Formats: sequence, C-alpha cells, structure tokens
Amino acid sequence: MEKREARIKALDPVWRRIHDEAHEAVAAEPLLGGVFHSSILHHTTFEKALAFRFSLKLASGEMSEQILREIADEAMADDPSIGAAARADLVATYERDPACNRFLQPLMFFKGYQALQAYRIAHWLHARGRLDFSYFVQMRVSEVFGVDIHPGARMGRGIMIDHAHSIVIGETAVVGDNVSMLHSVTLGGTGKEDGDRHPKIGDGVLIGAGAKVLGNITVGHCSRIAAGSVVLEDVPPKSTVAGVPARIVGEAGCAQPSITMDQILRGEV
Repeated sequence: MEKREARIKALDPVWRRIHDEAHEAVAAEPLLGGVFHSSILHHTTFEKALAFRFSLKLASGEMSEQILREIADEAMADDPSIGAAARADLVATYERDPACNRFLQPLMFFKGYQALQAYRIAHWLHARGRLDFSYFVQMRVSEVFGVDIHPGARMGRGIMIDHAHSIVIGETAVVGDNVSMLHSVTLGGTGKEDGDRHPKIGDGVLIGAGAKVLGNITVGHCSRIAAGSVVLEDVPPKSTVAGVPARIVGEAGCAQPSITMDQILRGEV
C-alpha cells in the first residue's frame, strides 16, 4: 500500500502537495488531526479525498454519506476530466486568491471551490439523464454553501469563485476556462422565456462582486465586468464594462484579467 501510494503521489504533484501540507497541518494543530486524517491522509488519491468531502458536506437525513460517496466515486471513475478540472480549479484558487497560501485550503475550507466540485458531480448526473439526482445535489449545494449552479450549465476549468456567497448560474449558462468571479454574481435570464436564455462567458473573464449578467448574451474573452454592474448586452473581447446598465468604459487593461484580479478602474469612467 505504501509503495502504491508513493507511486500515485509521484505522478500527481497536486495530490502530493496536499498530502504533505496535511502532515504539516496535523503537526501544527494536533486538535485537527482527526479532521485532516479523515479528509486527506486516509485517502490514496485526490479523487477519493474529493469524493469524501463531497459526501461529508452534502449528506443529510434524506441522503446518506455512503450513497453520495458512491455517486462521486462512480462519476470520477467514469469521467477523469472531473478530477482534472478540480485540480485546475484548486491551482487557480491558490494562484489568484491572496488568502489562499496552501493547496489544502480550497479542498478543506473554501465553499466556492467545494460548491464548484459538487456542481461537477451534478453535471455528470444531469448529462446522463439522472435529472432528479442532479437537482437533489443542486439543492443541497445551495442549502449548504449558498451557491446555486444549475447542473445543466457548462463550466470550464481553472475557475475561481472567491467567497462565493449568493452565486447564481442558470441552466443554459456557459462559463469558459480560467474565469474568476466574486461573491453575489448572477448569470441569469431576463424573464420567463424558455430555451437558450443565459449568458456565455468567454475564457479569462473577471466578473466583479455583485455583477449581474442577464440574458443570452456573450461576454468576450479576457474582459472585465466591474463590481455591481448589470450587463444586458454583448461585451467585446478584452474590454471593461461598468455601470447600470453596463457600458464599455475601456480596454481590459491586461492580457489576463481573471489571473491578475485587478478590479480598479483607472480613468475609464
């Protein structure tokens, strides 16, 4: 078992770092030793640890940890891209959030990260026609984390959702790779229309706190949406929009807004 675990860790640098940090955390705070052992050190792979956290956080009187863990294990075994995306999201959070100084923090403590990974399980269920189970997971994620992502939405990888309070992402929304969004963001519709009715967010976009992007509109790659803005029309690539309703106030100001996380408007308005 030890040799197998060593081989897995050698091939998975993200898991190796989380595992090593967990040992350091136990030494620094022995009272949390049981928590870190059950959530990280007890498991042989990142996927197993992720499935455990998923089941532990979302279990309730209606649904046991065992059933939820079996679902998560099945999903990640069937679709390895779930684990790959979870690693990319974790690294993105570490690189972009100044409050994150260890790889284990998102997995253990950050509800935005945990909610996003639970969505990925729900999306797997939804894509396979297991709609009621996917909606159950969506409901529990909303109840536990205050994040409501419809399982039919399509989310890329390398996504950071900072703080994550009151995030709402609708059924036909599409979010590209390497997107960063802060709390109270809504990617919603504009009324009772059916069909394709939610925003399409390009790669590398930064969405500020409290921004509302509404309707079947496109936000071009590497753009910035200022905090508190209400976006009702298409946003060109590499631009900054601000206001209610939002208007173009300048260029994005850098090549990768979602990575630099610079939300200050300097002379644009």
